[in-house]
Amino acid sequence: MAPTGRAALLAALGSLPVGIWDPGWTGILAVNAPLAVACACDFALAAPVRKLGLTRSGDTSVRLGATADVTLTITNASRRPLRARIRDAWPPSSWAPGTETAASRHRLTIPAGERRRVTTRLNPTRRGDRRADRVTVRSYGPLGLFTRQGTHQVPWTVRVLPPFTSRKHLPAKLARLRELDGRTSVLTRGEGTEFDSLRAYVPGDDTRSIDWRATARQSEVAVRTWRPERDRHILLVLDTGRTSAGRVGDAPRLDASMDAALLLAALASRAGDRVDLLAYDRRVRALVQGRAAGDVLPSLVGAMATLEPELIETDARGLTATALRTAPRRSLIVLLTTLDAAPVEEGLLPVLSRLTQRHTVLLASVADPHIAAMSRARGDVDAVYEAASAAQAQTERDRTAEQLRRHGVTVVDATPEDVAPALADAYLALKSAGRL
Repeated sequence: MAPTGRAALLAALGSLPVGIWDPGWTGILAVNAPLAVACACDFALAAPVRKLGLTRSGDTSVRLGATADVTLTITNASRRPLRARIRDAWPPSSWAPGTETAASRHRLTIPAGERRRVTTRLNPTRRGDRRADRVTVRSYGPLGLFTRQGTHQVPWTVRVLPPFTSRKHLPAKLARLRELDGRTSVLTRGEGTEFDSLRAYVPGDDTRSIDWRATARQSEVAVRTWRPERDRHILLVLDTGRTSAGRVGDAPRLDASMDAALLLAALASRAGDRVDLLAYDRRVRALVQGRAAGDVLPSLVGAMATLEPELIETDARGLTATALRTAPRRSLIVLLTTLDAAPVEEGLLPVLSRLTQRHTVLLASVADPHIAAMSRARGDVDAVYEAASAAQAQTERDRTAEQLRRHGVTVVDATPEDVAPALADAYLALKSAGRL
């Protein structure tokens, strides 16, 4: 069979036997005079790489699980057309496994004095900042025998934000909030409620809500309706210590805690409450304070994007002291931390009274769904042992939760899928009971 393409050209020039040439190499193993001349001409006609102008544009942020498009504009300022292959390098976590090659490599031709755009589509697999590395350009001559290659640094950063998957629960929680907020008046009494209106007594109403003065002025018994107070202060405290690094499902506990915090923040800001965020292990990792209602959620999402679990033990005394400085007045402090016995009993319980004597404390913990699955296992000896181990672990968590409740702490312990709506329900229950 007669040689074709580049191999045929080499054979015509009297070069090495066809098949010794490897087109992936940028050099030649052995040449004769005609081939040397051809390669020199090809090299001379290849557009220079260093004179290219490269700029970026496109997305600067994306939610985890979505895609971001970053456009690279290449300007060929030389007098020769550019025939090139381009690799736009980003960190490996910028794509799903196995998709980097197709997404980051481009082939294009740019006439002299013109520009072209190529788009790199990112599909990040982790939160945080993804920074562009280098752009490698391989410029080919018209014969494809020789190439020029160079790199350009074209900075760009895409911030990968938390996905906020619990957003789907927000409409239902807002409907419940509207009931508590007086749009549908309800009878509740407590230290954190405001008078809303009067209405006629119906059997089953709390007798403590009867307004005797209003009753004396009319022919029927009148009762007061109450609505939860607005402008309460809520401090979300994310524990970023080693226990937050434990994986539940496909993600660290910290990610599920952040998702629950975002749902609560969205709900509380709609209720007219002020929401702040503190992320802490042995020092402050993030602090968001004093944001207006419309800016709370974007500020929290931006602050959480770069948070990572730290493989160190959380300093409970430091966390408590920082929380008290951040919330000097009576507030709802929401601790998103662990229910493991050792960190709670040795770290949190000795200093918990400093929080509970001034604030209402709500603790939310992410439970491992694998424990529940193990507890249901039966069928063989190994399965029974797993079930017994899971039951022991759950009993220990329940005992720790009961210790916290005896100190006046409201405890939420739920799996990653359920912790966000459970935390929102606990907040609404506290609001309904007038405990905020």
